[in-house]
Amino acid sequence: MIPRVSVVLPVYNAAITVARAVESIRAQTWADWELVIVDDGSTDGTREILRGLAEVERRIRLIEREHAGVAEAANAGAAAARGAFIARMDADDVSWPERLARQVEYLEAPASREVGVIGCGVEFGGDRVANAGYALHVDWVNSLVTPEEIALNRFVEQPVVNPSVLFRRELVARHGGYRDGDFPEDYELWLRWLDAGVRIAKVPEVLLTWNDAPTRLTRTDARYAPDAFFRTKAGWISRELSRVADSRTIFVWGAGRHTRKRAAHLTAHGVRIAGYVDVDVKKTGRGIGGTGLPVIGEGALPEPGEIFVLSYVSSRGAREYNRARMVQGGYVEGRDFLLCA
Repeated sequence: MIPRVSVVLPVYNAAITVARAVESIRAQTWADWELVIVDDGSTDGTREILRGLAEVERRIRLIEREHAGVAEAANAGAAAARGAFIARMDADDVSWPERLARQVEYLEAPASREVGVIGCGVEFGGDRVANAGYALHVDWVNSLVTPEEIALNRFVEQPVVNPSVLFRRELVARHGGYRDGDFPEDYELWLRWLDAGVRIAKVPEVLLTWNDAPTRLTRTDARYAPDAFFRTKAGWISRELSRVADSRTIFVWGAGRHTRKRAAHLTAHGVRIAGYVDVDVKKTGRGIGGTGLPVIGEGALPEPGEIFVLSYVSSRGAREYNRARMVQGGYVEGRDFLLCA
């Protein structure tokens, strides 16, 4: 029998956590699944643990390969998957019992025919005090549920938690899988699929514990450093501008040095920044940073339709302020401005 759902789990040196992750799949109330585990050349005893688990669970399919990285391992698992739906899972996270059932139910509903990827809410599996910034990121991710919310916020940060998703298998053949490079492979995938028109939504329930281990790649690998995210999304922002900006001049909200550095990635993709917007009156009315480009105050924003604004300010509360200020001025998000940090 071909299972309805294939859970793809790439693993590398996760001897401490992988059994718990596997058991969380075995405990699913949705029983029609296979678990495709790709051991990516582990050297810490993970492979022996996985062999033992595969001996007692016939629905586990173990693929053993030399170390090639998480993108290649995930792609190998997807290529081996037989189900109509592919779910992702990581070796240090825990799926709650109803996860697969709720996600399959969502995608099989007639009203969800146009949705290709379904995520879910996640529980922050870390210290909310010691890692307050990451915890706030989880809260923000959980606030994005509808396809419209996810699409509009895709350039702020990654709007979906990778190990929480389940998607239609044909999307991989149509739009490609994970790509390997000096960038976050999961964020690049979702930006590429969203750019192609794939609709992503979430079950508005917490169905996965997203653990924040100190050894997690997002904390140890340069591909997940902040600048890598800004560099990755710049190309997709430029593509979106080609569709929605209608040859309008581009202004960046935020004239600080860090903001300008992040926005500078756009120039590599042909985006010409005409000026900046800033709330600091000391910066307005003059060229900034030796660029000669003007800086206007928020009160000097022209009427909607004259310019297109990219908000690159990321300090806490500033993003929400910028959005509210532009909406108050008649600007429409997605048509007249985008949040990019």
